[in-house]
Amino acid sequence: MASGGDDEQVRNKQVILKDYVSGFPKESDMYVGTNGTIRLKVPEGSNGVVVKNLYLSCDPYMRNLMKKPITENHDMESTDSLKPGLPIIGFGVAKILDSGHPSFKKGDLVWGNTKWEEYSLIANSQFLFKIQHTNVPLSYYTGILGMPGLTAYVGFYEICSPKRGENVFISAASGAVGQLVGQFAKLLGCYVVGSAGSKEKVDLLKNKFKFDKAFNYKEESDLDATLKRYFPEGIDIYFENVGGKMLDAVVLNMRGHGRIVGCGMISQYNLDKHEGVHNLINLIYKRVRIEGFIVTDYFHLYPKFLEFIMPHIAEGKIVYVEDIAEGLESGPSAFIGLFSGLNVGKQVVLVARE
Repeated sequence: MASGGDDEQVRNKQVILKDYVSGFPKESDMYVGTNGTIRLKVPEGSNGVVVKNLYLSCDPYMRNLMKKPITENHDMESTDSLKPGLPIIGFGVAKILDSGHPSFKKGDLVWGNTKWEEYSLIANSQFLFKIQHTNVPLSYYTGILGMPGLTAYVGFYEICSPKRGENVFISAASGAVGQLVGQFAKLLGCYVVGSAGSKEKVDLLKNKFKFDKAFNYKEESDLDATLKRYFPEGIDIYFENVGGKMLDAVVLNMRGHGRIVGCGMISQYNLDKHEGVHNLINLIYKRVRIEGFIVTDYFHLYPKFLEFIMPHIAEGKIVYVEDIAEGLESGPSAFIGLFSGLNVGKQVVLVARE
């Protein structure tokens, strides 16, 4: 039974996908609709929740969901694609206005899957988490304490099985996930190098996140030579966020029994035909393990992750940088900026304050 809430219909501004996207996404692939309405009350008999969205997360994976479904391949894109004419779906932070679910009540703060709109009816609360710690900025639950934070934790600790003193390389290292992986590796006493796309981001990696070294990949004409310069003894762990030419060069520079974790491949998302990787035979010679993962498979580890990360935040051992765009209408440009590196740190859209 739903409790509380407001039965009135209210205007509901939305960011709507105009059509399936091919190639590099543009702001015109989305538009802000102002004619939508919503009842701020859960339908009778539903176990869903109605929320007021506060922060929305801009994440590169969302670009893949904007493609036309490839049903014959039975792949992830087929089932999870966004639909033209409907609001974009992504992770966010919200306040519950009405609930038909026993685990949530009016006034609770939550993070999880929501829609790019002012108010949302979330029918499936499978990927919805109640926020317990409010002594940190709420926006952190789009990043360090949300999906990207858990992604960094799972990818590094659970999949890479890191050891003290190993050599770690992270591409797209100043982004929402990469900045955390580097700091996790430093906590473990690893040698850490990151790549990014501007001098500002390289400085951030070295000075703010305390990476040992960092370089601007746009200034490097020979990535193989670059990696040999930074890793003369080779790479033990590569946290993969980019793909393409970077992955090709990394494979040449892995150490024996190294591990590559596939988290994302942002260089490939806007290509109609993905680039090939030519040096894979080195995986055999060097006994390298490569494994991709989807973080939703590991959501059961979220309580364990919180126990790990909260003390580090409180003690200042882990820091986090956000790039916050104000207003729902800024969502399209903020999202598009991910693919040209305009954001510095985690890109967040502020929809409303509590």
